[in-house]
Amino acid sequence: MDRLELARLLGAAPAAAAPSGPQVVMERDPERFMRAFVTAVGAGGLVFLADPAWGEAERAALAACIAQPSLAPAGRGWLMIPSGGTSGRLKFARHDEATLSAAVRGFSAFFQAGRVNCVGVLPLHHVSGLMAWLRCALTGGSYRPWDAKRLEAGDFPARHPAEGPSFLSLVPTQLQRLLASAAAVESLRTFEAVFLGGGPAWPELLDAAAQAGLPLALSYGMTETAAMAAALRPAEFLAGARSSGRPLPHVEISLTDAGRVRAAGESVFRGYFPAWQDERAYVTEDLARFDPRGGLEILGRGDALIITGGEKADPLEIERALRATGEFADVAVIGLPDPVWGHAVVACFPAAERRPDLGRVAAALPALAPFKRPRHYLACAEWPRNAQGKLNRAELARVAEAARRAKPL
Repeated sequence: MDRLELARLLGAAPAAAAPSGPQVVMERDPERFMRAFVTAVGAGGLVFLADPAWGEAERAALAACIAQPSLAPAGRGWLMIPSGGTSGRLKFARHDEATLSAAVRGFSAFFQAGRVNCVGVLPLHHVSGLMAWLRCALTGGSYRPWDAKRLEAGDFPARHPAEGPSFLSLVPTQLQRLLASAAAVESLRTFEAVFLGGGPAWPELLDAAAQAGLPLALSYGMTETAAMAAALRPAEFLAGARSSGRPLPHVEISLTDAGRVRAAGESVFRGYFPAWQDERAYVTEDLARFDPRGGLEILGRGDALIITGGEKADPLEIERALRATGEFADVAVIGLPDPVWGHAVVACFPAAERRPDLGRVAAALPALAPFKRPRHYLACAEWPRNAQGKLNRAELARVAEAARRAKPL
């Protein structure tokens, strides 16, 4: 498949002239996003996807990228999908019609779905939302963008009986809310598979979903692999398995000597813009193992990044913003387990120091994207920073968890 064929499948009209420069698709509304994306694909040139909720730092990073010349071969790696990469700082992973179509073919083969139909509630600027739509477009299936709040109320889009199996992708927080609605649970049972990804799901949530008979397919993937790289089939989930499943046909997953996930295959990205890489492999910061059945079990991360609501937050960036408020003599940001967000961003400070004015802190953080702003502020009696200034984050997490249980600020 070439780009013209992709544009045709998406319904793009032939471009009258080459674009004058890189194009940015920054739309929250699904219908407007799809129209803008289709136009951009059909026009040719570089295409950057962007989140309308970005703060100043992310918008500045986008502007800096657009100003740089691309180092890729002509017509290759033209789609830039935002990613936190391994650092948590905004990067753009290069994809194109070859990587996207490889991911679609692998998905269709794994789930034996010649035609993929999806109900989409994830944002389309995110790789998971985008690929749900593209799976439908490239296989001749039906894609229905829908609002998550309507799902929570039990309002699901009607599906024609002849349409065939349909899929839905959720993050753990959405599933938690849906489980509270009997009507929503009944509707979820009608899907061929309900994919769950974007962050760690806690055992109680998964057990509740299994008890409700939901066809969950726990999955693992990332922007750099064009979304899903491994998945657990619903029958395995309902039989008690809780891993992220086996690799899809288009991805080879292995572990490095340090236990990090290495993904290789035709859907792997072509480097971070403006660079270009020929190697089709990517080593992540995710630590994992394979269970006796060959299922991939994600154990955590080898870095300090916080995965909150499916987004990557860099603690050092947040700490810099907090220190700039002038309200903290010392501060450290960590992630603590949270039933809604997977992990919550938590700002800790020494209890012996002056307590910050949280109103002033909040007023000084608009440049941070909403998911990066601390959800809790904790005064910690113990402060595990040594004489050389090195912070023991593992020890701080223990202290902070005890402080949160005792008396959160």
